[in-house]
Amino acid sequence: GASVYVTRKGGTIVTCASTSGYQHTYDNRYLWMSLKRIIGSHFANYREAWEANRLIAKGKIPPPLSKTYPLEETGQAAHDVQRNLHQGKVGILALAPQEGLGIRNQEKRAQHIDAINRFRETDK
Repeated sequence: GASVYVTRKGGTIVTCASTSGYQHTYDNRYLWMSLKRIIGSHFANYREAWEANRLIAKGKIPPPLSKTYPLEETGQAAHDVQRNLHQGKVGILALAPQEGLGIRNQEKRAQHIDAINRFRETDK
């Protein structure tokens, strides 16, 4: 809503991933009367997304994991990300007692474990 209000006349609001929630509320008069527009965006088209997934699967783009937090520490994880206290990805164990339970291909993970743990404070 705030974006629709503050965007200049004739301006464009770009939304991607709806990280602030999927229900957006705004006063349509600010959009319609000021000739503003809202467009949705993705990081890639279908072919680019397919290629990115292929490169990840081949280990060309490693998913380094800085730290994994238990569900109870989600607030701390968000704080650490907001303060840029991490390198790589941050994981939350949601309904999982330990890491690694969602791994479908253990052999492939073992091939890339050094890249995954590159930014870890301690080995896991």
